[in-house]
Amino acid sequence: MTAARPVALVTGASSAIGEAVSLALAAAGFDVVGASHDGSRVSPLGVVALVDLDVTGDAAVTTAVQRVVERFGRIDVLVNSAAIGPKPARQHGPVAQTQGDFDSNLFGLIRMTQAVLPYMRSRRSGRIINLPSIAGLITGPYLAAHRASKRAVGGYSAAVDHEVREGGVRVLLVEPGGIGSELRTDRTRSSTFLLYGDKRRRIVDQATPLVRAHDAAAVIAKTVVAAATDPSPKQRYVAALPGRRINALTCVVPSRIGNPQMFYATIRKYNQLPG
Repeated sequence: MTAARPVALVTGASSAIGEAVSLALAAAGFDVVGASHDGSRVSPLGVVALVDLDVTGDAAVTTAVQRVVERFGRIDVLVNSAAIGPKPARQHGPVAQTQGDFDSNLFGLIRMTQAVLPYMRSRRSGRIINLPSIAGLITGPYLAAHRASKRAVGGYSAAVDHEVREGGVRVLLVEPGGIGSELRTDRTRSSTFLLYGDKRRRIVDQATPLVRAHDAAAVIAKTVVAAATDPSPKQRYVAALPGRRINALTCVVPSRIGNPQMFYATIRKYNQLPG
């Protein structure tokens, strides 16, 4: 059957951001399909269909996208909200310990993008919205693998947007900051393998109130709706005050050979590291 309303597929719909995005898109006139590895945790509010989906599996992604298209006849917007939070800072453990960051945050997003693109190309219409977070803008200490996976999302999204834009499809970025619950979860993990434990916990204590105050999921969801509905969308949207300020700083601070030295020094000072 062909949907009368535009259809949005939201991965990670059981998370705070994914749920808020689903509600906001439904309010904006979309039929929302919520996808999550645990469908029982997806709020039924604003969601017309649920899909059990683990974005780390090729077959699972292909099957989920096919089912959505078979039921609704189209996918107008894909929001890649599925991701995992930051892991403790391990520098000497097996690489496999950090591969989860990339498999969920980057490769899962690539799987979803590759699965929906043929359908969007055939309609010469569609938007893919990726949420790499503020970690894609800055490179601070303690979360190297996590920040690298988020930064890679930005590069991948911009490149694919260039490739598909002539065919009527856009790949857009909405860059939120962290979420308070994510920071608290990271803080409660065992510090047995956590390097720089005291310094890391001190920064979490310092950052959590700022994140709670300025980067609520509802603000991010509002920005996602803007990216999904703007007649002439921007390639990058920065949600909430901390992200906007950091984005502005990265654009205006003096740089040398592409490396913003003043901004780098500010990051070290904020994290109480020697100059």
